[in-house]
Amino acid sequence: MKGSTHLAIGGAIGVAASLYYPFSMNGTLTYLSVACLSALSPDLDGPNLINGKLRINQLSKLLRESAIWGGLLAALSCGYLYVVRDKAYPELATVSVAVFLLGLVAKEGAIRNAVVSLIGCGLLYAGASERESWLVGLGVYVAIAPWLAHRGMTHTVWVLAAWGAIGSGLESRLDLEGIMAVALAGYASHLIADTLTPSGVKWLYPIVKTTFKLRP
Repeated sequence: MKGSTHLAIGGAIGVAASLYYPFSMNGTLTYLSVACLSALSPDLDGPNLINGKLRINQLSKLLRESAIWGGLLAALSCGYLYVVRDKAYPELATVSVAVFLLGLVAKEGAIRNAVVSLIGCGLLYAGASERESWLVGLGVYVAIAPWLAHRGMTHTVWVLAAWGAIGSGLESRLDLEGIMAVALAGYASHLIADTLTPSGVKWLYPIVKTTFKLRP
């Protein structure tokens, strides 16, 4: 399934959540960011990422680089405000990290994998420091996923459940209803969409190595 399709589905889930739950601008941005990141996160694994599935042109490159640098600057701003003013902006931080990771998902190669892993280690450290188990889980996922085989462990029901737990922790941290449901729906949408392709998905890997697919 094309990366653009996964992204479109994630965006639709985010829009639906922003319409279903009580409206706020911060809430809408958070739902969209979490849904889109969740819909693309399974493809953090291996080298077959969005670049291999999208037509590379100047616009897509510009959007990718804008997401990386915009998300990074926003995340650094959140860190600065926290250190200097001792004031946290969890929703802005969530959106910033999600946008930054979305930009990185669209890159490929060993350098990209190393950068993503470093980000994961940073998230893991932050989670351990703040005693936020969900953030530790996210850090572990981001650090390990780039080095896994494509459509392997990240495309399983086990990791889907783990992603739901991460979403539940984030929902409690932000005190924003529906984040867990959005995260689960976004991640599940990726696995379901890939199940519709000829390559299919090994939902129960490594316990059951059967490939489930709805197309021959």
